[in-house]
Amino acid sequence: MADTAARLLAERGYQATSFSDVIAASGAPRGSIYHHFPGGKDELVELAVRRQADRVIGLVDGFAGETPAEVAASFIAVWRRTLVATDFAVGCSLLAVTASTDGPLRDTAGTLFGGWIDALAARLAATGVDAAAAASFATTLLAAIEGAVAIARAQRSLAPFDAVAARLTSDAATLVRD
Repeated sequence: MADTAARLLAERGYQATSFSDVIAASGAPRGSIYHHFPGGKDELVELAVRRQADRVIGLVDGFAGETPAEVAASFIAVWRRTLVATDFAVGCSLLAVTASTDGPLRDTAGTLFGGWIDALAARLAATGVDAAAAASFATTLLAAIEGAVAIARAQRSLAPFDAVAARLTSDAATLVRD
């Protein structure tokens, strides 16, 4: 149910994702959602975005041994494949939560975005990039790709995404190593 919720959030956003939608898309019995998520929709959404964040960190961890440009290209490729495979239907569940909620869920998304930045920075630092430069570039990489995904979805075109991707990959190749 949480994985289905994450996908629906990434497709439709927070406001347009309901318990009924999650039940229908996941095939879960109606009673199970209320049993597992007595705190309601926000409890389900929090678990969904936490699981999604963990998956992204796992992907970043898999970039071990890559150069800075390869780390950037690998991270970017994940998002590009998602856009292509879903015909621009799927974006980022964390961004969806950030854009349409406030309070604890937005705070959770902010913390999880921070975890992605930390994971990217650690992966870049492991290549020999100065820690401060790695952190700065990781922030730029995530912010730029999130924006590029949003624009690509809105325009139903890879052109803006690919332009941002090329610039980020080029910039990553110039990162100063210790």
